[in-house]
Amino acid sequence: MNGEKNLEVAVLLDFYSELLTDKQRDVIDLYYNEDLSLAEIAEHESITRQGVRDSIKRGEQVLFEMENALRLAEKSRRLSDIAARLRENSDSLSPEDIRSAADEISDIL
Repeated sequence: MNGEKNLEVAVLLDFYSELLTDKQRDVIDLYYNEDLSLAEIAEHESITRQGVRDSIKRGEQVLFEMENALRLAEKSRRLSDIAARLRENSDSLSPEDIRSAADEISDIL
C-alpha cells in the first residue's frame, strides 16, 4: 500500500466518516488506522475477505467523492499552512503581510 494514500484516506476519514455506513467506517478504520490485514478484518467483522475489500473500496470512493465536491481537507491544510507561516514569522510581519494572509484566508473560505 502507498503510504501517501494511507495518510490521505485517514485524513478524509476524519472529515467524512459520518457519510459512510457503519461497516465501511469500521473496516476502513481497521485497515488504515489499525493496520490490520484484510483477513484479520474479515475475521473480526465475521465477513469474507472479499467483503472487506469491497467495503473498503466503496468507502474510499465515498471519501474521495466528498473531498472532490467539498474540498474540506484541502481547505483545512491550506489554513493550517497559513497559520504556521504566521506563527513562524510573527516577529517580522508587516501590515501588508497580515492583509495578504487575511486575503488568502478569505479566498479559502
